Amino acid sequence: MNCWKVNGKFCKCYLMANMHRSLSHEFGIRHPPKCTYLASNIQEKLTTMIRVLIYEDNSTLRGALEILIEGSEGFMIVGAFGDALDVENQVEKLSPDVILMDISMPGQSGIEAVKKLQARFAHVEVLMVTVFDDDESVFEALKGGATGYLLKKTPPAEIISAIRQVYEGGSPMSPSIARRVLLSFQPEKETPEMASLTQRERHILGLLAQGLSYKLVASEALISVETVRTHIKRIYEKLQVHSVTEALAQYRH
Repeated sequence: MNCWKVNGKFCKCYLMANMHRSLSHEFGIRHPPKCTYLASNIQEKLTTMIRVLIYEDNSTLRGALEILIEGSEGFMIVGAFGDALDVENQVEKLSPDVILMDISMPGQSGIEAVKKLQARFAHVEVLMVTVFDDDESVFEALKGGATGYLLKKTPPAEIISAIRQVYEGGSPMSPSIARRVLLSFQPEKETPEMASLTQRERHILGLLAQGLSYKLVASEALISVETVRTHIKRIYEKLQVHSVTEALAQYRH
């Protein structure tokens, strides 16, 4: 394709006319330089752009995300799909840096897709963008390999910021999601009844929780079966329960 004149002669390059105009404007030059110079600068620019792939079955939202990302400096859309049925082949072909992944999609959920990607493309970052904020969805996605989790009500500017964060090694999350994750690492507060148990009673209750019989508990704790029964009776009284099942329910709460 003919390009600009350089030293009175036409030269060849692989740049399209619209790229000439837009990049000339962005580089702040009125007259294009030699093609070899511009090509090297454009190549450098393209290699530093974050390549984004979208999986979202809502066509309106998918289109809005495409417009948002394409209109943001430093980002480019490499693909956008309404389902993740062919996700592995698409990722292999399009080589994205970051994937925006919905959860509820026809044929295959985003969580299932994330697990498949983690097995083959662990270097590709996946940012969940979904309406689901329940514990099961959040933790299944994160355990599956997602490195970020946003709710769809997230403002556009924050979505762009999150894409850059996850690309740079961060794990952006909507505030309510981050709180759920943090709380999951905190020990549950004990009831006054559980706090009243002695260390020995806790040990015996823990052995029962493992499914051990009274005889095996006695053997493990190096005490007699009758002593085990005495401890269990005290545990019942302190927890105000009438069976091992009820005691274990409180222990596991």
